[in-house]
Amino acid sequence: GVRTAYISPGSPWENGYVESFNAQIRNELLNGEIFYTLKEAQIMIEGWRRHYNTVRPHGALGYRPPAPEVFVPAIAAWPAAPAKLAVVQRPTLH
Repeated sequence: GVRTAYISPGSPWENGYVESFNAQIRNELLNGEIFYTLKEAQIMIEGWRRHYNTVRPHGALGYRPPAPEVFVPAIAAWPAAPAKLAVVQRPTLH
């Protein structure tokens, strides 16, 4: 199972993975933007998160994106919905 790891206050070296992520979002997004509303911040951060998790090249994966495929769900309410889920290849950026 999953357990909560408690980090001592003032000890960021105990959780390097999260601290690295925090530095990355700060450097790539937060330091370069001024948000005028909470909604604007939520939209921008969600866009960055989706890019981070699906599009950006990842060194440990041979500089391929972390999620090279997407699933397009078929919704029964759609008139022309396919019977099963379609797998679509993501375009490769050069």
